[in-house]
Amino acid sequence: MKTKTRQREFGFVNWGGKRRGAGRKPKGERACVSHGKRPKVNASHPVLVTLRLCSELPSLRYEAAHAFLRGAMSASSQGGTFRVVEYSVQSNHLHLIVESKGELVLARGMNGLASRIARGLNKLWRRSGKVFSDRYHARALETPRAVRIALVYVFNNARKHGAWAARGPDP
Repeated sequence: MKTKTRQREFGFVNWGGKRRGAGRKPKGERACVSHGKRPKVNASHPVLVTLRLCSELPSLRYEAAHAFLRGAMSASSQGGTFRVVEYSVQSNHLHLIVESKGELVLARGMNGLASRIARGLNKLWRRSGKVFSDRYHARALETPRAVRIALVYVFNNARKHGAWAARGPDP
């Protein structure tokens, strides 16, 4: 008569899954934008977007760079499904309030705008290579109060960074 044998159990070694220290490590002095799922975008809600430049690049607030950025944002807003409503240009980053018809349109519009800006600034500065340090950061503005707070933040951002000394919003 045969005896029935029991199947052995595997001892797991804790590979994979959520664990301390796992994932992409931050590069540079600032932590990266999370690679988690972006917020849902509704066509009736604007989005606050931040784009940060790599370190050691010239300031975006010089007249030639700022004029190019105005043209790039205007050209990317022509389609009707994606548009930059308000913006703030600082020495090393941009704040944009953007309207789009959905998540995919926002992603494609921002990727197109970022690549247009990167190519143009590299040409303007007679250089090649990476311009933006990381992905864009986006936050959906779902209430009128959130939109107002974002507008005040964008209009007064130059004062926060000390780039503008006069009273009133950044021209």
